[in-house]
Amino acid sequence: MRVLLADEYGFCFGVERAVEMVEESVSAGETVRTLGPLIHNEQEMKRLGSHGVVTVSEPVQIGRSETAVIRAHGVTPQVEQELKEKAGKVVDATCPFVTRVQRLASRAAAQDRHVIIVGSADHPEMIGVRGYAPDHSFIIKDETEVAALPRLKNPLVVSQTTIKAKTFFDTAEAIKTKTDDEVEIVNTICSATRDRQEAARALAGMVDAFYIIGATHSSNSVKLHAVCKEQCQKSFLIETEDDIDPADLFGAQTVGVTAGASTPEWLIKKVVKHLESIDPNGTKDMALA
Repeated sequence: MRVLLADEYGFCFGVERAVEMVEESVSAGETVRTLGPLIHNEQEMKRLGSHGVVTVSEPVQIGRSETAVIRAHGVTPQVEQELKEKAGKVVDATCPFVTRVQRLASRAAAQDRHVIIVGSADHPEMIGVRGYAPDHSFIIKDETEVAALPRLKNPLVVSQTTIKAKTFFDTAEAIKTKTDDEVEIVNTICSATRDRQEAARALAGMVDAFYIIGATHSSNSVKLHAVCKEQCQKSFLIETEDDIDPADLFGAQTVGVTAGASTPEWLIKKVVKHLESIDPNGTKDMALA
């Protein structure tokens, strides 16, 4: 059984940058507190926790002698101000791709325009972005929710950085029915998300089974799973090698692997090593059980 890695996988620029910023603060001897999980990967958060990094849920939990870290997903302007008032130091690890969406929303709101953000309303990235245009914005998951929107004024359409491109463009097209004004459409899906989805789609059509390493609550990992499932029915979203059922690999000749943008390299290597140790012809009994 051959194990093939997609051409693009694992840590994206924004996540790698956020982890490096936290590690620099730890190395400097600072007491580090992240507001919410720095990234959507429990295993990597445990590793950082072993170095003293603690996750808190509210700015009030951070003291003046501590360093507060804004996670890669970003926060609202109000929360950022609270952190500056509570912490001794604030490290802004917001992904630059997310910062771009925040700025676009803020600019449109200042121009008294509506902002439509395509994404998951309960995702921390979306909550943060909406904070930059609280009275002018709407978050919708896809084109099925366009009908519920009011008539729009000179709308700007942007997206969560980790959604599927087709979802964004289909929704943006549907939004044109909700206004008589020109619609400004800005594709804010991060390039790493697009690259990972394209690489996964290409590989998924060439293998017998596919594993996507990522958290089940990670938006980009869930989207990767959906993309792979379109090409390879036996596609599985796993968090660690312990989630692999050898029976799923009975008779497989080739297995593909990719990983979400918050999945560290050390975890990917563990999964690949485990897959390489499985004998696909030795799982028959389990497959028939």
